[in-house]
Amino acid sequence: MNKSAVLLVLGSCLSLQFGAAVATQIFPHAGPWAVTALRLLIAGAVLAAVARPAVRSWSGRQWTAVTAFGISLAGMNSFFYASIELIPLGTAVTLEFLGPLLLSALLSRSLRDGLAVGLAVIGMGLIGVDSLTGNPLDPRGVIFALIAGAFWMAYILASKRAGQLVPGQGGLAMAFVIGALLVIPFAGDGIGVIATDSHLLLLAVATALLGSVIPYSLELAALRRLPAGVFGILLSLEPVFAASIGWVFLHQDPSALKWLAMALVVAASVVITLPAGKASAERAASPSGNSSDPYNRTSPSPA
Repeated sequence: MNKSAVLLVLGSCLSLQFGAAVATQIFPHAGPWAVTALRLLIAGAVLAAVARPAVRSWSGRQWTAVTAFGISLAGMNSFFYASIELIPLGTAVTLEFLGPLLLSALLSRSLRDGLAVGLAVIGMGLIGVDSLTGNPLDPRGVIFALIAGAFWMAYILASKRAGQLVPGQGGLAMAFVIGALLVIPFAGDGIGVIATDSHLLLLAVATALLGSVIPYSLELAALRRLPAGVFGILLSLEPVFAASIGWVFLHQDPSALKWLAMALVVAASVVITLPAGKASAERAASPSGNSSDPYNRTSPSPA
């Protein structure tokens, strides 16, 4: 196994969740919707400057695919940020993971993937029990995280379609911009607040770099060196990274039940990502991986 590629994926997970932690520092001043809009806009501007997409030559089909991609990015990022304003980071990521797990199970319909979803559902049940007995969660935050997971499902499908129709990173760059434009109307005066405060603006730039540009670059490099199955298993550690970052930097102390719930979701992600049978094993042994695997992403980590 390519150890440097493994470090790239782990670095991506760390950067993504650290970016989310930085974003929460802006929420009291400008709200999650303004932070989301600026994150997408800054990331889109950076990627567009690098990719220089030839948008004038795009066909209607290409624009439709990129627009759908942008809508999924807008919903996924906005509702995730809205959730982590109200509930702990690790819990929000764990809930959001239900989206890709469910999609993978629906696409394969195998007994093994059904078992994986069962593990995840048990994990969600533990979060519910913990919320009722000791550490209550804001119901709005839970709903927002689940909505973000639904948009993650759409993101997986839309990113694959856009990647097939638009070469390079131009589609992703424009999807970021479209997503930002869709979120801006919900940002209120938050964008103005951030733009006129140098400290908040610096945090917003850091959020865009840590939450989008850096993870995307690291994952893209890792995908060229790792089998898709290994890549997916490593990404399954995101809830653990999220809980750890929340614990260290945001003073969010997950209970034993929440840690167990996260462990079950990670286990479910590992089960659903592992290749089944000889043919799947052969596909997973190739760095190109299985194109139908939702974790074989060629675009940045969600949220």
